[in-house]
Amino acid sequence: MGTHSGISIGEDGPSQMSIEDIGLACSLPGFVVLSPADEVATHALMRAAAAHVGPVFLRTGRPKVPIIYGPGQEFEIGRAIQLIDGRDVTLIATGLLVAEAIRASETLAAAGVSARVIDIHTIKPLDREAIRRAALETGALVVAEEHLVDCGLGVRVAQAVAETCPCPIEFVGLTTYAESGTPDGLLDKYGMRAANLVAAARRVLERKA
Repeated sequence: MGTHSGISIGEDGPSQMSIEDIGLACSLPGFVVLSPADEVATHALMRAAAAHVGPVFLRTGRPKVPIIYGPGQEFEIGRAIQLIDGRDVTLIATGLLVAEAIRASETLAAAGVSARVIDIHTIKPLDREAIRRAALETGALVVAEEHLVDCGLGVRVAQAVAETCPCPIEFVGLTTYAESGTPDGLLDKYGMRAANLVAAARRVLERKA
């Protein structure tokens, strides 16, 4: 289990911020890589990891996050969870940014845009079928992660899309190391908010065929 993921740990600064861990863990053959979105998901995926035969990396953050799931929600390694249905664009997120994706979907809905939201709690093995279906049915994707975009979830989603159902994709994530600051201040500065997902959704819709 790896803690201190992303930049939301705040004042500890960049030396303590794990923003390349997904890429490193996914590069290891045979590894399962998990990234829960809330407390409920963390408990469930810890149990799934314990039951799994083989190496597992479970990514956790430090700050409190919104509770997304109710008690009893089932989680299966390798199977994404669709939280909101939508027909115009799909917001694919993991970890802390799942809650932001839900908020972004609500904002888009108020503007007449139907945005699907998918929680990718298992980054490896990736639920390629859920991604293929989203690409086919909505024709535009936004991938959001509190991680370097050059080696994280977005890269894996793009590979799956290229091999199954090509469509335009926008990426919300980090392109640099951050700095010391409050968690909220850092998330605002580096574009990890619902408003950034909304902007990315509007950009990808402009590119949609």
